[in-house]
Amino acid sequence: MCDFKKLKKILFRIDPETAHNMTEMAVRFAQGMPFILPLLKRRYSVSSESLTQTIFGRKFSNPVGLSAGFDKNATMIRGMSALGFGFVEVGTVTPLPQEGNPRPRLFRFPEYESLQNAMGFNNDGMESVLKRMERIYPASVPVGVNIGKNKATPQEEAIKDYQTLINAFKDLCDYLVINISSPNTPQLRDLQNERFIADLFKTAGQVTSRPIFLKIAPDMDNAAAVSLCSTAVEHGASGIIAANTSTDYSLLPGAREFGGISGKAIREKNFAIFDSIAGELYGKTILISAGGIDSGKEAYRRFKAGASLVQIYSAMIFHGPALVGKINKELLELMERDGVKNIADIIGIERR
Repeated sequence: MCDFKKLKKILFRIDPETAHNMTEMAVRFAQGMPFILPLLKRRYSVSSESLTQTIFGRKFSNPVGLSAGFDKNATMIRGMSALGFGFVEVGTVTPLPQEGNPRPRLFRFPEYESLQNAMGFNNDGMESVLKRMERIYPASVPVGVNIGKNKATPQEEAIKDYQTLINAFKDLCDYLVINISSPNTPQLRDLQNERFIADLFKTAGQVTSRPIFLKIAPDMDNAAAVSLCSTAVEHGASGIIAANTSTDYSLLPGAREFGGISGKAIREKNFAIFDSIAGELYGKTILISAGGIDSGKEAYRRFKAGASLVQIYSAMIFHGPALVGKINKELLELMERDGVKNIADIIGIERR
């Protein structure tokens, strides 16, 4: 296995999106070699019944998942599972293929362990992703599909895009995620209103019994976010993912005035909005926390605040593939310190 510190020096000399594409090629190559994935699993996976949970009828071997955005087209699910992720979320997928925004559209800030992206839902489209999901589903880990509207779809027809995607993937994933919180599709965040959310989840409930989550932006007023999430749950949402990337450019020195920030720079902002939502909805729905999680300590804080699961992406770019195992090992150490037998026992402990 290669030394990530040495590999990182090489990759960080390359344009970030090109480096990502190279990483995807390497993962796909590894998936084609039967002996490589077991080697990766032995090196990076952490196995312990103490980390295992059953959520919406599906077993999660550990609570650390891959956020949407890394595996946009469902090409790396088996590889990410071998790296130790407890679940994988693919996408964002749109009904039709789209190229996304002009390049460059992905930027690293190594000194702040943060990224900024203006990708714009670049993906192969629903039909291509469906074919890949048909070949791999059910997978060795739970798989979610994050869905969004096409850029060219008018606002008044946005609900049709989501209906099309829900109907397409309803039997080929373990859960779905409604993404109306990316800052990189014009006017998408305008759909973060209670009327649209109520209509969408009522319609979705007539199409599938699969769990469907709402992913929100961290830049909403906390009270508005709580109200929106409550509306989603009232009308059938199975859970909330808080939160997406941020457009608060004051958080990251040198940030561009477009796109969304992720990584360590948004840690406290994303925790704050998650904490507000959990204060209202913990015990009423499933909560997933994302944004700025790079250690077992930070994940543990999210669990105590009410998260059943956490997701990472940006931190892996800076810390490498061993990060997932490191987080899980640190969780086990913290649980042992506190006399906790199973991760479920710590979830929401600050709200009981």
